[in-house]
Amino acid sequence: MDDKEKRRKDENSNDDKVTLKKEIGLMSACAIIIGNIIGSGIFISPKGVLEHAGSVGLSLIVWVCGGGICALGSLCYAELGVTIPKSGGDYSYVTEIFGGLVGFLLLWSAVLIMYPTTLAVIALTFSNYVLQPAFQNCLPPFIATKLLATICVLFLTWVNCSSVRWATRIQDIFTVGKLLALGLIIVVGLVQIFKGHYDALQPSVAFEFTQDPSVGQIALAFLQASFAYSGWNFLNYVTEEVVDPRKNLPRAIYISIPLVTLVYTMTNIAYFTSMTPEELLASNAVAVTFGQKLLGMFSWVMPISVALSTFGGINGYLFTSSRLCFSGAREGHLPYLLAMIHLKNCTPIPALLLCCIATILILFVGETHNLINYVSFINYLSYGVTIAALLYLRKTRPNLARPIKVNIIVPITYLLFWAVLLCFSLYSEPVVCGLGMVIMLTGVPVFFIGVQWKEKPKWVYVLVEKATYMGQKLFYVVFPQEDSSETEPLTAKEQ
Repeated sequence: MDDKEKRRKDENSNDDKVTLKKEIGLMSACAIIIGNIIGSGIFISPKGVLEHAGSVGLSLIVWVCGGGICALGSLCYAELGVTIPKSGGDYSYVTEIFGGLVGFLLLWSAVLIMYPTTLAVIALTFSNYVLQPAFQNCLPPFIATKLLATICVLFLTWVNCSSVRWATRIQDIFTVGKLLALGLIIVVGLVQIFKGHYDALQPSVAFEFTQDPSVGQIALAFLQASFAYSGWNFLNYVTEEVVDPRKNLPRAIYISIPLVTLVYTMTNIAYFTSMTPEELLASNAVAVTFGQKLLGMFSWVMPISVALSTFGGINGYLFTSSRLCFSGAREGHLPYLLAMIHLKNCTPIPALLLCCIATILILFVGETHNLINYVSFINYLSYGVTIAALLYLRKTRPNLARPIKVNIIVPITYLLFWAVLLCFSLYSEPVVCGLGMVIMLTGVPVFFIGVQWKEKPKWVYVLVEKATYMGQKLFYVVFPQEDSSETEPLTAKEQ
């Protein structure tokens, strides 16, 4: 009996440890934000921003203003993150404030298209830059590019399934690596400026427009830039794994967003010290072209640096987007299997595998620049709804504890910009934006059938239960214990 009791106690103590581990300190928190923002965007979007802006000067203004808008949004997310300290980001906040349907629609569009598409774009950029040195005079083979991107996604999925610590260490290391890569571009660009090579940056030349500027085209330029800045809210997806989130969440945001804005602006200035606008628009790999023109025999450093940058970006997106699936399943909006974590590693393996499979499927569909416009529109729609939720929460729950409370002008300014950008994007690209709305709205019948309909036939419940049981045995996963000590005092219950 004594031995049996000891075994039971040991089993109970092990069960107590089956929970999401708090292993994200301030440095790792900054690495998650910077690592998710600096992925493939700064190496892809300069072409799209310049194309829609029509001039070098206006494109640089778009980059600076894009960082400013992200700063406004991140301040709002800092308030939401410490007021409702739950993993899941936008989805968790909107579900808490507006209810299940609105939250589910954000979850549906994110899981179905937004994050798999972003992961696919970053993975394709990674494979293109890795293969570029071997195919200097032509494009890499289509099959080779897709295959390498798939292998990269599979490998990083395995890493994230194996250990949270491994995933965060990779994020830390590759974030430093990508900052060094961009630092190299900036330093070389500054050297060019000191040598007098800044013709394209002179005001008289910088504001020579290749096309008549229109509000619609400027809105599309902001959408392209927003792809490069996307990921600024991703630390909010892993709030429950952050050490002391009420302090480290806002600190990480305040450090990371200004740093990224400065780096992005200086990187674009550096590009224009070596390339004319025509050369930049003609380049499929902007950073590689930059390296070939200025680094000589060391030009191989640039594609490798970009590949390492995008590799870290894939890791960051996998880490955070899987937590969105985890949070959605915990709320009952996705199959419960996705809310389970590995018994020993404490990683959400089913959610990670879902993100991996969805990304691989998206990899073989679509063209990169169209996908960027598509994802950027859904991203901006999500941001606007979430910040509108902040204002609604201020009105309906004025006495809710708020460790951080931003000035009301901040969310209002963001929403005004958001509304203008969204309207002109709809006007300029009605098909792309319309498809985004259609995909989001297809979640309405899914919500009412899959979530709201409680009296389904018995065989449906039996089938789901068997599938969940098989998944538990296959992946060795269980439901985690929730640490309610941090969420209950700040989270108001629905009346």
